[in-house]
Amino acid sequence: MMIRNTGPEAAHKFVDFVNASPTPFHAVQTAAARLEKAGFLKIKETDDWEKNIKDGGKYYFTRNQAALLAFTIPQKWKQGAGLSIVATHIDSPNLRVRPVSKKSKAGYLQVGVETYGGGIWHSWLDRDLSLAGRVVISDKDGMHSKLIHIKRPILHIPTLAIHLDRNVNDSFKFNQETEFVPIAGLIENDLNNKSPETKTTNTSATSIQANHHSAILSLLAEELNVASEEIHDFELHLYDTQPSQIGGLNNEFIFSPRMDNQFSSFAAVEALATAATSSLFPTLEGNVNCIALFNHEEIGSVSTNGAESSLIPTLLHRLSPTPATLAQSIARSFLISSDMGHAIHPNYTSKHEDNHAPTMNGGIVIKTNAKQRYASDAVGSFIVKKLVERKGGRVQEYEVRNDMACGSTVGPGLSKTGIRTVDVGCAMLSMHSIRETAGSHDVQNAIDLFTSLFEGFTSLGSESLLVD
Repeated sequence: MMIRNTGPEAAHKFVDFVNASPTPFHAVQTAAARLEKAGFLKIKETDDWEKNIKDGGKYYFTRNQAALLAFTIPQKWKQGAGLSIVATHIDSPNLRVRPVSKKSKAGYLQVGVETYGGGIWHSWLDRDLSLAGRVVISDKDGMHSKLIHIKRPILHIPTLAIHLDRNVNDSFKFNQETEFVPIAGLIENDLNNKSPETKTTNTSATSIQANHHSAILSLLAEELNVASEEIHDFELHLYDTQPSQIGGLNNEFIFSPRMDNQFSSFAAVEALATAATSSLFPTLEGNVNCIALFNHEEIGSVSTNGAESSLIPTLLHRLSPTPATLAQSIARSFLISSDMGHAIHPNYTSKHEDNHAPTMNGGIVIKTNAKQRYASDAVGSFIVKKLVERKGGRVQEYEVRNDMACGSTVGPGLSKTGIRTVDVGCAMLSMHSIRETAGSHDVQNAIDLFTSLFEGFTSLGSESLLVD
């Protein structure tokens, strides 16, 4: 059992969140459970829910099990009201099992995988890996999509011994197709298994028995308590079984996978759930408070459940259906795009512009880029600073060096809706590694900013800044 170190309570809650969420599907499930505990009602996009919303209502819906949108209706709400939105993403670079994954070589059972996003792939070598995701099954009740989370190590991508490559430390590179294939077991063990490898081809379009090792399908079937033949498809992600935990001499760090960007997503969920159950909630007026947790940011956000999908535009249209009220709502809205930022690295200080070197546990980082890779401008940044100030927090600035490329977030894509958007985050190290590092106190810093937005945006008098 993992020892629960001392440290900020919010950081411990985040650790529990990320350990329960090895994939975006699980992150959505975990977030939904937290919202339902706070009294949120699940609605469906296929329902006419806008006819039944009421003042003080708390609602959420999901799309494709991989994106979540939640919102609360204020007192005296009317069409044309703005939205106060925190937008994040819940996907992270990782490895995905291929549709036909069966491989073998030199006596080993191997699993074909595809890289997803821009990962630091060498960090995946020599790690204890397992599988999680969703599986499409059929049973007596029909077709279902079930989540699966295998919690024991079953896969490994071993490095080559230094004795066989004496120059490995000089310039370590490897082929991501031929030298990055996980092993799952030994062929002789599989041959002795009660369910030996099938030698037949698919007999129907919905059968995947010939595409994957029978031992893998048997493992999935055992976890789901179904027969192997009832499994018809899946989306399986590899993940590191080492749990997220708090560390450092004074418990000032979090060592964890997927902090880019489950860190921001957890803080958004926690802030909205907390605000919706606070004593202030029955008195709040003005904007609809909203969080949006998107998928596929790491590969461009262009999917049905990514930030450039119809999720936020659909909510705007359904709450304010006429052209006039829609335009009014957009003009009154404010969106915080929250994604993790780059902390100054003690071994690579030259990678930061001298005056823009955020530190972990140093407070919220406002991200600016003149080329609009981040959506922040002076007005949005000022509003964020006022919101942080209300909670007694601190603000840091980040802008990339002129001789380096700048990353991006969901912010620029969402700003196309016409909503004023500002990009923020918390500073971290080893972004896109299988094991990242962030500040344990920054979890509460993020929650405080989002809570300040939900509780006090309208009272800032910000409409004079938002509306020309």
